[in-house]
Amino acid sequence: MEVSPNAEPPVCKITDLGKLKYQSQKKAAEARKKQKTVEIKEIKMRPNIDTHDYEVKLKAARRFFEAGDKVKVTLRFRGREMAHMELGMKLLNRVREEVEEIAKVEAEPKLEGRQMMMVLAPR
Repeated sequence: MEVSPNAEPPVCKITDLGKLKYQSQKKAAEARKKQKTVEIKEIKMRPNIDTHDYEVKLKAARRFFEAGDKVKVTLRFRGREMAHMELGMKLLNRVREEVEEIAKVEAEPKLEGRQMMMVLAPR
């Protein structure tokens, strides 16, 4: 096995191929074990959510950010609520302002059918 090809003279050493493969396998397994997969957690709300319910949802979002996960805030409109999209936008902006110090907006609020969504990622 060649250790340093650019040296003068080139440096080589004799190694056991099985042992080398085993060590590289172990190193790869260790790297896989340490990596953190980022999940997207979803929080569903309605535009006319009560203050306590809102605070509970926000507390859950903060917990998700501390765990290193992204949070997708979904606002579902039903019936005549579709006529008042500005209430939903206000609510999403309020969420954004309250978690601004621990999270950043990854996807701006957008309307898809009867749902308005926004994705937040931890800082």
